[in-house]
Amino acid sequence: MSGIKKLAGQTMWYGVPTIARRFLGYIMNLTLPLIFAQPSKTADLTQIYAIIPFLNVLFTYGLETAYFRFSRDMEQQRLYSTLSLSLIGSTIFFTGLLLLFKDNIAYWANLDKHPEYITWMAAIIFFDAISTLAFARLRQENRPKRYAFATLAGVLVNITVVILFLGIIPGYVAKHPDSFLGTFYNDKIGIGYYLIGNLAGSILTFILLRKEFMQIRFRFDPVLWKKVMHYAYPLIIVGMGGMVNDMLSRLIYQHVVDLPEEQAKHELGIFGNIYRLAVLITIMIQAFRMAAEPFFFSQSKEENAPKTYARIMKFFVIACCFMFLFISLYIDVFAWFFEAIDKPKWVEGLSIVPLLALGNVFLGIYYNLSIWYKLTHKNMTGAFITLGGAAITIVLNILLIPELHYLGAAIATFVCYLFMMIVSYTMGQKHYPVPYARKKLIAYLVLVILVYGFHRGLVYLWDNHWFNFGTATLLLTLFALFVAKIERKELAKMPVIGRFIK
Repeated sequence: MSGIKKLAGQTMWYGVPTIARRFLGYIMNLTLPLIFAQPSKTADLTQIYAIIPFLNVLFTYGLETAYFRFSRDMEQQRLYSTLSLSLIGSTIFFTGLLLLFKDNIAYWANLDKHPEYITWMAAIIFFDAISTLAFARLRQENRPKRYAFATLAGVLVNITVVILFLGIIPGYVAKHPDSFLGTFYNDKIGIGYYLIGNLAGSILTFILLRKEFMQIRFRFDPVLWKKVMHYAYPLIIVGMGGMVNDMLSRLIYQHVVDLPEEQAKHELGIFGNIYRLAVLITIMIQAFRMAAEPFFFSQSKEENAPKTYARIMKFFVIACCFMFLFISLYIDVFAWFFEAIDKPKWVEGLSIVPLLALGNVFLGIYYNLSIWYKLTHKNMTGAFITLGGAAITIVLNILLIPELHYLGAAIATFVCYLFMMIVSYTMGQKHYPVPYARKKLIAYLVLVILVYGFHRGLVYLWDNHWFNFGTATLLLTLFALFVAKIERKELAKMPVIGRFIK
């Protein structure tokens, strides 16, 4: 249990900046309806942030996971320097290509009216990619506090820039057009200040990691690099496939939906915003992965490693169930918010959030299961699983979006992640058996779906705000008490929670 306590503690430290970044980022996105009455105004931003994850996979090409894998067996400084030099060189090259073809990219992405967005996007990716191994080194050395500081500082700068240039300065300049602020504020940039804020945060993070960059030595080991790349290249396929599954619907939405351009942008703006509600679950998933990936590799040689992985999976699924219930039971709170600020058009599409959220629960379980192919050097098998999911995503998005619009995109996401979870579990048990509590985990997932369905039935019978909120809270509390009773012995051993259980 000591290993799990350590993992839980590190997940908290990685989770704090991750949760803060995602939460504050979502708070910023909630301000979009306050600033822009029409969701179509935010479609370009949605498009940019659908492209960035694909390019991040290309720019980092699996080096982060490879660094954790080989840090067990290789001399740390030689490995870090070799991979860092490779990353810096490739990042400069790829960034140059982006800038060279920015007009073509802008045209393809329906951003030809704002080619400057591509320039800012390239700069964001440049600094984020360069920082990848510096952050990985902090995680490998178990320095989550410094990781948290560098991440949160970048987030705060990002938010500050957005609040100033979209919330405060425009009003001030309108009243004082000859002021000093008016000399560098440009109202034509508009929503582009979201990207400028992101860039400012990425630059600050890069500066705060200067100690890690100073540890790079100009010693490149080509033999080591080839060995690492042989391990890492399937992870590029895994990453790209994962991005197809996660981002493709938003990337191609305007191209496949049979609507006029303005209406297509309207729906894309709504879909991009409500999707962020569902991926609140991925906040926890990302925080978990930050701590779990180096932890899983370090534990792999222990005799009881499979039992440890199984126990971690159980707690992870329980946490995901709570996140799913929190999002789905209180979904109407977001509808009340949009109605309260007199922006009813933003309420559209909230009904698909629970389906997206459950899909992301399956994605989190898949990430947890995926350790089997990373430990057994079967990364290409993992790539094939991801490609299978990508094929499902592509086909279903093309078939369903024209008919069902963003509901079709949500169904595609759900089916894809369900497929990947099932296949990964089945194959993993053959190559690296782990004694997961399968029946109990399935029971938890089925239970939270039934709880959500029961709540929607109650709301259908009496759609009252206080009744809605009260029954949601009651059901969430009952589920918590049920889990506490079933997992009493296990939870009693956990830090903090154990005090209450005892």
